[in-house]
Amino acid sequence: MKCKQDSIRTEISLARRKWCGIGVERLSELRRLLGRYHLSVALGDVLYIETRWYVTHAGLLRLAHRKHCLGIKTILEKQYSDPSAGRWVFKAIVYCTALSKGFVGYGDADPSNVSSLVHGAEMRVAETRAVNRALRKAYGIGLCSVEELGWAPRASTSGPPTQAKASTNGNNGHQNGQPRLRDRLCLLIRQRAAQALGPACGAWPPVVGDAAFRFVRRCSHGTGLSHRRTMIECMASVIGG
Repeated sequence: MKCKQDSIRTEISLARRKWCGIGVERLSELRRLLGRYHLSVALGDVLYIETRWYVTHAGLLRLAHRKHCLGIKTILEKQYSDPSAGRWVFKAIVYCTALSKGFVGYGDADPSNVSSLVHGAEMRVAETRAVNRALRKAYGIGLCSVEELGWAPRASTSGPPTQAKASTNGNNGHQNGQPRLRDRLCLLIRQRAAQALGPACGAWPPVVGDAAFRFVRRCSHGTGLSHRRTMIECMASVIGG
């Protein structure tokens, strides 16, 4: 018992450092989740996003393993899917024991309800969502899973809540109908690279990486740390791919 309490205190302490500004009520919720389901903040089983707790696919799978889940079956619902439109619907069945009749969950995904970062992978997202829902039913977890969200989640930070909330009405994480910062930055970097190389060049030499990095540093001057990280990640993805 003492070892379990020490483990929970360690996880709570990590959550305080990872997500500054968490209220007492939310920490109490986390403590109950850790105690009941043995989830782990350190392993990424739960995330704190916009003042709410979410369970992750990895956390649900680890929980199923600890509970000795017998198996998970997924079925593509062809009558509801439309591959040409990128729409997929899956049915998942979780069998906790050999005598279990199974807990059923459905998951759907199409370009309108997934993040732009995973466009083209809607089939895998749909299957993951179905499995998550079935696992949550099987083990009585009322938390929504991160993968079921229709936008790219960003964990809460200690900074002031000045950013508008991400829309979930099918605009893939864009705010007020405008492209996200990452998309705008990708476009700017590509434009600068095109100006430096000329239209005839098909490869990006290392000098372009240096120029793009200096460009990002100038753009990020005076911005928050999260925006700087977004810019640097974007630059790395563009230069690398």
